[in-house]
Amino acid sequence: MTNRVSHESPQRRLTGVVILHGFTANLESVRELFGPLGRFDLKIASPLLRGHGASSPNELRGVTWTEWLEDAERALETLTGIDGKAVVIGHSMGALLAMQLAARRPELVDSLVLATPPVRLTSLLGPGRPLNFLAPLISHFVDRWNMDTKFADPGNAIMPKQYDWSPTKTILSMFDLLQETLRIAGSVHVPALILHCRNESIVLPQSAEILLRSLGTPPEKKSIVWFEKTDHQIFCDCERKAAVDAAVRFVADRLNHKPLNP
Repeated sequence: MTNRVSHESPQRRLTGVVILHGFTANLESVRELFGPLGRFDLKIASPLLRGHGASSPNELRGVTWTEWLEDAERALETLTGIDGKAVVIGHSMGALLAMQLAARRPELVDSLVLATPPVRLTSLLGPGRPLNFLAPLISHFVDRWNMDTKFADPGNAIMPKQYDWSPTKTILSMFDLLQETLRIAGSVHVPALILHCRNESIVLPQSAEILLRSLGTPPEKKSIVWFEKTDHQIFCDCERKAAVDAAVRFVADRLNHKPLNP
């Protein structure tokens, strides 16, 4: 018999976690995840998305959502290598990018943790909201938009430094990402955990139910964990420990063992 060389891709296994921050935020907004997840034998990657983390929001000018997706995909590819897979944890806009990765690179994404995914914004100008049709028109007259960061309990919160405004056209690109992600949500089939807030100032709670219905993931492999007090910065506000614990438990389940004791 002659030996045959196999050209099949290697069997991939869970080897890491990719953590994606939100719009106008930076790594401080997700840093509370690093230590607890570091107790696992997993690699961790958390890219700073293009235009973020600079001294001025002007760095966001001209940046589009496809560039943020490129940054996220590059981090995923580097972390997973030739035989790995990753749990992708995304906060806010990062949750949208996480779903994009799951739809585009399903061979590299083991599962998702989607924290406060902005499917329906409280702003009436957001996609799916009554005044969304005015958003492109406003961008011709309003160059920048204030971005207020609110906390349910400022005295018991980590206050990450992030941009307090954004170029209006960059916000429109984020809106495009939101709409495109809802369009492809049915192509996402990996296990998914949604972490959502009932009383926040940025995203409507109905976002969680919309997303739960939209994902192509089998019903028994997708769920929502609700938080009653926290505002949008779920990994920084008053219920951050519970939010981090929920994400860590999910990763532990994906590894089929319990989290290590502190």
